[in-house]
Amino acid sequence: MATETVENYVKAIYALRGRCEGPNVALGDVAAAVGVTPGTATTMVKKLARDRLAKYERYGGVALTARGEKMALAVLRRHRLIETFLVRTLGMDWSEVHDEAERLEHAVSDHLLEKLDDFLGHPAVDPHGDPIPGEDGRLREAALVAVARCKPGARVRLARVLDQRADFLRFLDRYQIRIGAVLTLERAEPGAGTVTVVVGGAGGKEGGGAGTRGRHPPPPRAPPRGKPRQPRHWPRQRHEAIALGPINR
Repeated sequence: MATETVENYVKAIYALRGRCEGPNVALGDVAAAVGVTPGTATTMVKKLARDRLAKYERYGGVALTARGEKMALAVLRRHRLIETFLVRTLGMDWSEVHDEAERLEHAVSDHLLEKLDDFLGHPAVDPHGDPIPGEDGRLREAALVAVARCKPGARVRLARVLDQRADFLRFLDRYQIRIGAVLTLERAEPGAGTVTVVVGGAGGKEGGGAGTRGRHPPPPRAPPRGKPRQPRHWPRQRHEAIALGPINR
């Protein structure tokens, strides 16, 4: 059985690979992701290579093998199902569940995990819109576009939030921006690094939970009645969120 450290490394490498142009991940990025020195990361990556979980090149970085990728997807499945359970069933806020899931993902058994999956109705995404790998180990990702790349006037439905820092998620909460919310892009300010969005809008249906199957998460909270929807300034430097769109008028 893999140790917690091994699982953390393969999960980190898998996540970093999606941000790389090539197939390999730099060891410095791996070290930063798991919070260790480059020397410690190098030692651990060599162990992963010996265990046939990764391929390591001294000056070329690291890449997961098929075996390592399978392990990483299994950890992601546990993490994202636990996050979903904590939000839907225990009523925890989406800004506080990541750290709890980090601790629990290494302890939950496969049997309990499948019971959780059944109880939740086999959700396709977690509370942040991240796709949940299936029991077969496959990850099905929808074709989405960054909010920051949408043109002014576009109406889109928020499907995923990539920046899951607690302070950013609380920022979204203040303006009732949740997965499934309809956003209208008003304008972009490249110099300031922001885009301005309006939450909701005529003909826009708020709620649902884009990209889910089975039970749906609670719909996003609507603005109080009688108050006009105000534009919200959205930081764009890190492409914090991606949207499913456009939505037909």
